[in-house]
Amino acid sequence: MLRTALRGVLAHKARQLMTVLAVCLSVAFVSGALVFADSTTAAHRAAASKSFAGIAVTVTPKASPPGAAGALDDALVGKLAGVPGVAAVRPAADGSATLNAADGTPLRAGKAWANLAAAYVPGADGEDDRHPLAEGRAPRHSGELAVDRGTAAAGHLRVGDMVTLATDGPVMTKRLVGIVTTQDPRVTAGGTLALFDKATAQRLFASPGHYTGIDLSAAPGTTAPDLARRVTGVLPADRAEATTGTAQAAQQAVLVDTLTRGYAKLPLVFAGVSLCVGSFLVVNTFTMLVTRRTREIALLRAIGASRRQVARTVLLEALAVGLVASTAGFVLGLGVASVLPDVLSTGGDRLPHGPLVIGPASVVAALCVGVGVTVLAAWLPSRRAARIAPVEALRTAEQPPSAAHSRARGAAGLALLALGVGWLVSLSGAKDASEDNLRSALTGCALLVVGLTVLAPLLAAPVIRLTGRLTDRFGVPGRLARENALRDPRRTAATAATLMVSTALVAGLAVIAHSTGHALDRQAAAGLGADYVIGSRTATAAVDPAAVRRVAASPGVRTASAVSDSTVFVGGGVREISGVDPHTVADVLKLTYVSGSGKDLGPGRIALSRTLARELGVSAGSGVDLRLGQSRRAERYTVVGVYQDNPVARDALGVRTEVARHSLVPGSVQRVLVRTDGDAVSKTVEERLRTAVGNSPLLTVDNRKELIREAAGPLADLLNVLYGMLAIGVVIGALGIVNTLAMSVTERTREIGALRALGMDRAEVRRMIRVEAVTVAAFGTALGLAGGLFGAWAVGSLANGALESYALRLPWGTLLLTCALSLAAGALAAAVPARRAAALSPLEAVAEA
Repeated sequence: MLRTALRGVLAHKARQLMTVLAVCLSVAFVSGALVFADSTTAAHRAAASKSFAGIAVTVTPKASPPGAAGALDDALVGKLAGVPGVAAVRPAADGSATLNAADGTPLRAGKAWANLAAAYVPGADGEDDRHPLAEGRAPRHSGELAVDRGTAAAGHLRVGDMVTLATDGPVMTKRLVGIVTTQDPRVTAGGTLALFDKATAQRLFASPGHYTGIDLSAAPGTTAPDLARRVTGVLPADRAEATTGTAQAAQQAVLVDTLTRGYAKLPLVFAGVSLCVGSFLVVNTFTMLVTRRTREIALLRAIGASRRQVARTVLLEALAVGLVASTAGFVLGLGVASVLPDVLSTGGDRLPHGPLVIGPASVVAALCVGVGVTVLAAWLPSRRAARIAPVEALRTAEQPPSAAHSRARGAAGLALLALGVGWLVSLSGAKDASEDNLRSALTGCALLVVGLTVLAPLLAAPVIRLTGRLTDRFGVPGRLARENALRDPRRTAATAATLMVSTALVAGLAVIAHSTGHALDRQAAAGLGADYVIGSRTATAAVDPAAVRRVAASPGVRTASAVSDSTVFVGGGVREISGVDPHTVADVLKLTYVSGSGKDLGPGRIALSRTLARELGVSAGSGVDLRLGQSRRAERYTVVGVYQDNPVARDALGVRTEVARHSLVPGSVQRVLVRTDGDAVSKTVEERLRTAVGNSPLLTVDNRKELIREAAGPLADLLNVLYGMLAIGVVIGALGIVNTLAMSVTERTREIGALRALGMDRAEVRRMIRVEAVTVAAFGTALGLAGGLFGAWAVGSLANGALESYALRLPWGTLLLTCALSLAAGALAAAVPARRAAALSPLEAVAEA
């Protein structure tokens, strides 16, 4: 039976090719993702090891005791230099700095981990071994700066340029005098590095004469753990601690790996989609092969083969196909892993390059996925083959499924469909996007798709008959194409299932993403009367009050209203409060009061959002006890108004002078809402505003459209992922249609020959095959759209728990693109089978036995 299985594979190698391709794609993404993850982790660790090369111990201050930050001073540096086993001492003053590119746009703004800054500390040879110079020279005084090569390239900076930057305070301008190289994985993963002279770095990130860390190298014969124990003995126990360089490198590699871990999951998403869709193709291929070889299998049974041997033969064929596909997929996966760093670095997070790391997990996963999916998918066809009786060898035509089998399938499909629909409907009123509800919603969607898949053979006939008027437009070839699709509903449904799953997935997620995007759009700009919003990129940065005055005096500005944001402790919870100027707030905010008014805002008087007022059970004129920001005790405030929820105004409104007094940084301004003359938004006005705030890279100047675009930024990336999923599903679905039509043409050789003999020309034969392929694709697309839209309606309602403005909106462009690609896949998939059918000779086809 083993020889029979191998001969079966070789005899049908052309028909198995599409199955091999589908499984190969799935294995390629799985193995490529795993190899990519292992290689990226190894590259991070290698880079971290290089950046800590020669460092045996690092001394850092403990954060908890007051005054610990000042423990690392020049006196401690001298004391550490005298510890036995210390070869060299390198003090460091590290922090964070955000730089502007040559065109004035911030580099890696808003990501503190990526905006690194440090002191350039030369050794005895006058050079810093950790930051070797590539161009220019080291910074020598406060007006000079050096950056790493990646930062210079990203910002189009050259030696001699004036660079604008900010740490956590006023904007600074320094001359770029040097470009260095670095192996710090935080920089190689997409960060920036700014280097100052030691005195400037101390003043910015520590204090004169103090450091943020001290690196020690060990003398020959001294191990890092031994040196760490000796150093710990001379450190102030409650103010500083010692860590080995190896541990530091491991911690830094884990940090960067955590920040970029999501990239490794993205290819696995594609792999999951291709596995799901590809399994339908495998099932369909082996089902058709079993049907095609009914007489052959019956003869095997007649000469003594048992049912177990027949089933084992089919599974052995699947095993052979899975091994070939897994091997090819793993090789292809290595290519995928090699290009993924460049593909995924387009978002700004540069991933380190390094040699591919092929671990045993990647190889085992490739084999398990490829072989496992193929063998499991072939299990049902193998059972069907085992049930073939020897008498089937005498039949000349395939027998349709029995009425009892159809009824059982219909009952099972209806039960699964009803369970999935009921499951999703029960969640539609939850309005809570918790992890448990989302997991439950995914279960309901899976039941819905499985139910549609089981019911598909029974739905094929009525749905395809509805397209009769369209196919009849193609004349006799169109009518024959429709009848061919209806001839075997099970085969039609199995072929359409590949497109159904991918269409349902993409359509459903696209609707949710589109609806969420619209909700975020409304939330980003709702209630905003200003034309521009000046804000800070980090939680600690603030707008200089002097900059607010310059903004107000800028030509074209009608109103510049400063806003101080803080927290408010009320009703046992923590909420956000915005401090505004009562005289200008009406010009920059669109507030709708349901009771009271904001005109009476002042010391001791606040306004609340309707949601917060309901929770506290108060209204205009009521009193409420609350504690503002850093205040140590609660005070009694009078509620002067209740306004409809406004994301720009936050949960509560107070007078700015009072809110700013209790902020983390007293008197600070977090936002400036700007209204221009005549509501004009122009590049000139924007440039004036940026100039007014000193072109600080820590501050943003956004108009309403930019606020909406920033809010929808992650969703735009999600939609790109969805298009990738759609492409994978369409490709594998097209492979399934090619495979089905190729086998169908082979089975209908005599039929096509008879049609040719009766006068059908080659063009009409090609048209018949193409219309049949498009009909099958349209059937799968229709079912997928129905399932995807219903699932999106049910799952999307959960978003109301997080987005009150969420409402179902259909992305007509994406849905039309989905339909167009699916139908185009069907038409293109029919090209080769249609050409083959048209090339049949009428006499040879009719004469074929």
